[in-house]
Amino acid sequence: MSRLDHLTERAARKLAMHVSRRSFLARLGALLAGGTALPLLPLARGASAAEAVEDPSRCEYWRHCAIDGFLCECCGGSATACPPGTEMSPVTWIGTCKNPADGRDYLVSYNDCCGKGYCGRCFCNRNEGDRPIYYPHRSNDINWCAGTTTNVYHCSTAIVLGVASEAQPES
Repeated sequence: MSRLDHLTERAARKLAMHVSRRSFLARLGALLAGGTALPLLPLARGASAAEAVEDPSRCEYWRHCAIDGFLCECCGGSATACPPGTEMSPVTWIGTCKNPADGRDYLVSYNDCCGKGYCGRCFCNRNEGDRPIYYPHRSNDINWCAGTTTNVYHCSTAIVLGVASEAQPES
């Protein structure tokens, strides 16, 4: 018998003499259950979350609060411009997003860029403030390429229209 086999057999026999099967299985179960809960423990993620809010190519970027689609920043365009070879749809859906830098709410126009097949990179599906399909101007679940020469969707932009005004109380 090899040395490794001999050591393993000796350790198993010693363990069997001092630990009951039930105790061993209970400890093994606790170890496995505890191991699966390990990813749930809190970690220091503050710095990476702050960076994501400032990076327009990340889904967590503040102006992407109501976007549904591929980010044009990852597809050859930008937050405000379509990639070459695509056409910006004249119809749009609107969202109101809070900029964490100044704490103000902004109106954001989400325009689809159309004319090429799916970009396939940086998919983002955030539905903050999304409404059912019977409110089409507030729904992001529609192919908004209807006003272009082709209805083939490629990616979505997030154009800041301006500061959202607060409702004024009636006097």
